[in-house]
Amino acid sequence: MPGFRTLSLSRSIESPSTYLLLVSWERLDDHTIGFRQSEEYQEWRTRLHHFYEPFPVVEHFQRVL
Repeated sequence: MPGFRTLSLSRSIESPSTYLLLVSWERLDDHTIGFRQSEEYQEWRTRLHHFYEPFPVVEHFQRVL
């Protein structure tokens, strides 16, 4: 996807059913508009959303240091 940089998926040691997915985008709009409004997102949703229980919290962060 345009603007996509990297992603990492980590599993909690203390709570093995808990995962952390960190995705890095060049700009916020690359995620919120470019990806979320794309056909690729619809495919992502179809393939993956049924695995989420509960649905994940999505937050956007800005690097401080």
